[in-house]
Amino acid sequence: MAIDTIVHSFPYLMKGLAYTIGLTLASVFLSTVLAIVMAMGRSYAKQPIPYLILIYEKIFRGIPLVLIFILLYFGLAGIGIIFDPFIAAIIGLSLHSTAYQIQIYRSAINSIPEGQSIAGRSLGMSKIKVMKYIVLPQMLRLSIPGWSNEFTIVLKDTSIAIAIGVVELMRQGSYIIVQDPGSALYILLFIAFIYFIFVFSINRGLSYLEKRYKISGLEIASYR
Repeated sequence: MAIDTIVHSFPYLMKGLAYTIGLTLASVFLSTVLAIVMAMGRSYAKQPIPYLILIYEKIFRGIPLVLIFILLYFGLAGIGIIFDPFIAAIIGLSLHSTAYQIQIYRSAINSIPEGQSIAGRSLGMSKIKVMKYIVLPQMLRLSIPGWSNEFTIVLKDTSIAIAIGVVELMRQGSYIIVQDPGSALYILLFIAFIYFIFVFSINRGLSYLEKRYKISGLEIASYR
């Protein structure tokens, strides 16, 4: 009975999974780019830029993700700004995740001994070159543990996009359950299993990446 239900529902769940993966990859890419730029701004830009970035962090870390989705999809529609549910979900996830990733990259920047930047400047490198060739590569390496955790959080948070009608994995599962309420337990357990497999695989892969690029003795804090 359970096997038959899962086999019959499998193609529909895989269609939802494709949307989940698309949401995750697009959101993580956008939020990573934004967070790196803002983390650099927090650490190196002149006021009021760091203060404005701090305000952004506080706002989007303090608002529930589901409310961000609803504001983007339903709230903005009230003033004539209409987003496709999928696009609204990407924007919401990106804005929310960026607020958390900023601290990941900023902490990585702070752990790089400031003497390295001073040495680069003494060799005639510009501030841009110091950030590009000294700070950025080390920041990316040091941020792998925190970033991998945020990646899996975004993957799981895509399920909240069900609130604005995105047909991701959870939405597809809900369609199946509505048509066959008796299958609810089997479908939900199978969806949970899919999430677990993806999260476990991503964590293992990024854990290997972290160990691959770890350089013992260089993770010395030097807070600014």
